[in-house]
Amino acid sequence: MYSVPTWDPQQYLRHSGHRTRPFLDLLGRISELPQGNRPPRIADLGCGPGNVTVLLADRWPDARITGFDLSPEMLARAEKEYAGTTSGGGWIDFRPADAAHWTPDEPYDLIVSNAALQWVPNHPESFATWVDGLTPGGTFAFQVPGNFTSPSHALLGELCDTPQWRDRLADQGRRFVHVLDPADYLLRLADLGCAADTWETTYLQLLTGEDPVLDWVKGTALRPVLTALDGDEEATDEFLSQYRDLLRKAYPSGPHGTVFPFRRIFAVARKPL
Repeated sequence: MYSVPTWDPQQYLRHSGHRTRPFLDLLGRISELPQGNRPPRIADLGCGPGNVTVLLADRWPDARITGFDLSPEMLARAEKEYAGTTSGGGWIDFRPADAAHWTPDEPYDLIVSNAALQWVPNHPESFATWVDGLTPGGTFAFQVPGNFTSPSHALLGELCDTPQWRDRLADQGRRFVHVLDPADYLLRLADLGCAADTWETTYLQLLTGEDPVLDWVKGTALRPVLTALDGDEEATDEFLSQYRDLLRKAYPSGPHGTVFPFRRIFAVARKPL
């Protein structure tokens, strides 16, 4: 069983512009929510530090929005920055929850998840429960990374499996085996009676600074490794040095920065009226 990584909101938000772009593309494909005599009710599953939760309030200013996350560090940042009444008369709050076991406790017009379900084993098995928790005509939408065979992740897994690190890090570098292809998500959502749309996009991100790919993964894929090595500064420095050298070869720096391809998988499913 996997331990829960310790998250660093500040490190995660260092690349917030690139990280937010897929969510904005997802948001642009969500049609209007069911009309009724009440404000929309929205759940953000795996809300992280709340920086995309607040974008939901920009789209639906009167909505009642709850962000759910397992990380105390992320929730503390989200609460501090974004909780409360919104400018459009709605409100945002945040609650602890594990997406692996979360069940809607009231009807939602939108359940959305941004770059979180890749951490949840067997998350497609929860789709039926989440769709059941939607109001008629409600939407379930998510996006997840799809770059787990790319060098950034493959090299991490290979390094963790070397004799030097294998006993200590075990599977910490291969935590992302739970993502399906877009066609698989499409069929699973269609089987639930939803009108579904799935697609993929590869963003070619130009990262700048010293060892920018290492800096990027310190906010996400490296979190399980850094958590496992926490308290052992010498081991942490040694692992990061080895991983940095591998990344430098895989992602050479150029005159304009370092090109970092980033594949994302999207799904938007609307429940029948």
